Amino acid sequence: MLQHDVIIVGGGLAGCQAALEIKRKNPYIDVGLVAKTHPIRSHSVAAQGGIAASLNNVDPEDSWEAHAFDTVKGSDYLADQDAVEILTKEAPNVIIELEHLGVLFSRLEDGRIAQRAFGGHSHNRACYASDKTGHAILHELVNNLRKNGVKIYDEWYVMELILENNEAKGVVMYNIRDLTLEIVQAKTVMFATGGYGRVFNTTSNDYASTGDGLAMCALAGLPLEDMEFVQFHPTGLYPVGVLISEAVRGEGAYLRNSEGERFMERYAPKQMELAPRDITSRAITLEIRAGRGINLDGTAGGIFVHLDLRHMGKEKIMSRVPFCWEEAHRLLGIDAVNDPMPVRPTAHYSMGGIPVTTKGQVRKSATEVVEGFFAAGECACVSVHGANRLGSNSLLECVVYGKVTGGAIADYVLGRQFPVFNPQDYLNKAEKRINNLLKKEGNLRINEVRQGFQDCMTDHCGVFRVEKVMKEGLERLQELKQQAQQIYVDDKDTCFNTELIEALELQSLMMVGELILTSALNRQESRGAHSREDYPDRNDQTFLNHSLAYYNENGIKIQYMPVVINRFEPKERKY
Repeated sequence: MLQHDVIIVGGGLAGCQAALEIKRKNPYIDVGLVAKTHPIRSHSVAAQGGIAASLNNVDPEDSWEAHAFDTVKGSDYLADQDAVEILTKEAPNVIIELEHLGVLFSRLEDGRIAQRAFGGHSHNRACYASDKTGHAILHELVNNLRKNGVKIYDEWYVMELILENNEAKGVVMYNIRDLTLEIVQAKTVMFATGGYGRVFNTTSNDYASTGDGLAMCALAGLPLEDMEFVQFHPTGLYPVGVLISEAVRGEGAYLRNSEGERFMERYAPKQMELAPRDITSRAITLEIRAGRGINLDGTAGGIFVHLDLRHMGKEKIMSRVPFCWEEAHRLLGIDAVNDPMPVRPTAHYSMGGIPVTTKGQVRKSATEVVEGFFAAGECACVSVHGANRLGSNSLLECVVYGKVTGGAIADYVLGRQFPVFNPQDYLNKAEKRINNLLKKEGNLRINEVRQGFQDCMTDHCGVFRVEKVMKEGLERLQELKQQAQQIYVDDKDTCFNTELIEALELQSLMMVGELILTSALNRQESRGAHSREDYPDRNDQTFLNHSLAYYNENGIKIQYMPVVINRFEPKERKY
């Protein structure tokens, strides 16, 4: 059995930042970090456009209060305002800390950090490193892990959270390289496992974004918060779903329909292409529904619209958003200097997740916390994004709440002893689970069931939702769960058995999908990214609350928790 004072699951921005903050506060705390990819391959590396902070380098009128209001308004007033205050107050400090760590932010001519416009923000406050911002930040954080004595377990898959008597005691994990099983005993466990975009058939998320951490929590009897709020990014490159960063619109690109019209004037006349993502995604979907989408041959009636950069000029495109140009050219052979890009909404971000306090401690309910268990980043719900996240606030959440949670853990762990449990029970359970999958004599391949599930989620719980369709989706999901019992793993090898990982991930995806659909069905209103055509209005009287969904094989139970409102009173959201 392995031992660490703290074991962090997830090698992205939130996990790395937390590990470094723990070591900064107390270098004698023994920290282990486990990730199913190498940390550099974590999905944080794909974040392109920027990280928001009121530095005032471009706009001297900006302030943390303005940033906080934009964030709360963008969230459709579902964000907890005490958490948003921490996020926006700390933002300038963490940017300076990242710069001192070596992050190569893009610069103004006088050497100050550059800042660009982003959707839903009233000021130019998105700091960036060209259009590879997550890549630039994550590299510096990972480079500092070993320097600070953090033990890294890369390419290990965590199978189970050890939770007994409302206390997190460690994790069960196996080495993808050779299928070695290990129990990690820890005084404190932290999850930073990222999102679950692979629940849907078209997503900007990488193949590892399968909601494993959330599924482990749900299976352990803990609730998941606000799972109905899934952000569809407006500009996924069609047909591959890869993200074309909001930075492209921040630099001045236009959205055009089949008539060549900048249609956002109909939906957000003030913000235009820089309206919040939920509004822009719905606008694109409505244009396509109205027959003003575009086909590959340029005719009307298709299922995408155009993102037009041509007026920006080659020099600006290649200096400000080179990666987006590269993606379109590499994947579709499109030269965005001369031709528009085909885009449509793609599943992008999880506003919901593991409920946590503003110190990152995981909640058991609205009033109780779990001892020894913390979470941060996209897998957590603190909640700073509410019903809709503003672009450039996700990297910020990872860095700010990674730091806050790491600091809280450094203090918390000092008063704890190593917990007591029987590791053999957990090893036996894990071995049985793996052997059952390897020996299963089913008649369905994993991809067949997974594709059916992803299509089900996209068709029944997408940009627009309605009760009848969601109920049909839940019925279909039960059929797919039965089909999942008939999968078989063709690869019986113990070395880098990626098919076995896919089988485990499928279980996570289906659990998370059922929680999303059930939470969405129960929220009978439209708010932020959750758009109900049968309930088109926001209903603050009943639903100005966070949902808490508890998973059970016999059915999912939904409870509600009040939103923290201490600064900005909810009002109609207009752009």
